[in-house]
Amino acid sequence: MHLLTPSRAVLALVLGLAAPLALHAADTKTPEGEAKSRASDCFSCHAFDHKLVGPAYQEIARRYAGKGDAIVQTLMQRVKKGGAGNWGDIPMTSHPQLSNADLTVMVKWILSLGSDSGSAKADVGNAVAEKAGGAGASHTYKTADGKTVKTDFAVFTSADQKHVTASVFNGYEQYNSYCFRCHGGDAVGGEIAPDLRKSLGNGMSFEQFLSITMAGRQEQGMPAWAGFFEAKDIRSIYDYVKARQLDLIPEGRPPSG
Repeated sequence: MHLLTPSRAVLALVLGLAAPLALHAADTKTPEGEAKSRASDCFSCHAFDHKLVGPAYQEIARRYAGKGDAIVQTLMQRVKKGGAGNWGDIPMTSHPQLSNADLTVMVKWILSLGSDSGSAKADVGNAVAEKAGGAGASHTYKTADGKTVKTDFAVFTSADQKHVTASVFNGYEQYNSYCFRCHGGDAVGGEIAPDLRKSLGNGMSFEQFLSITMAGRQEQGMPAWAGFFEAKDIRSIYDYVKARQLDLIPEGRPPSG
């Protein structure tokens, strides 16, 4: 019979506790296909369970369930070459920089989301992921000339309308760092690209704004911003431009709390 010294007993206790933690960490490790997809620009346009610019990963998995290995090669080529028509008219940008090895892992991971284990993983991802924008609670504000307007997002942090929200301020910063080159500073319109206030005033929804921004319009010289902006940043830009279109905030740096 061997007795453990106090130091050895403590060490044994630590190792005993560490073992199940290590196993748990291994169980919750991000799948390689998901990690590679996140390292690319895939999550700029796709989400686990809801449509962004492109279809949800789970919807892709459901459409191609049971198609065998041949569909893997087909989808790899679609991702690499890009294009439109399979899920609507919004084109997917090409990804020639991705190797066949990486594409194989990524496509197989997406297809796995139709299985029980894949769906469980997606549920975990959805629990911690932020959904970008969408209609929310209605907010009522007064413009400078006393007109009452409503939005589905918060423009100000309080009823006195003195300070804009962090989202709107982020939109101001992002817009006036990147978008102003073509669309004009302070969202007043430019000579190269249209006045976005008019586009939103004519009924352009956030979903349409997101799709156009991420996919771009190459025939008109507009680049695809997928991989540079996240969907939540595009929501901020949309909120800022909408607030300008409604005359809720003036030109210049909006006061933030």
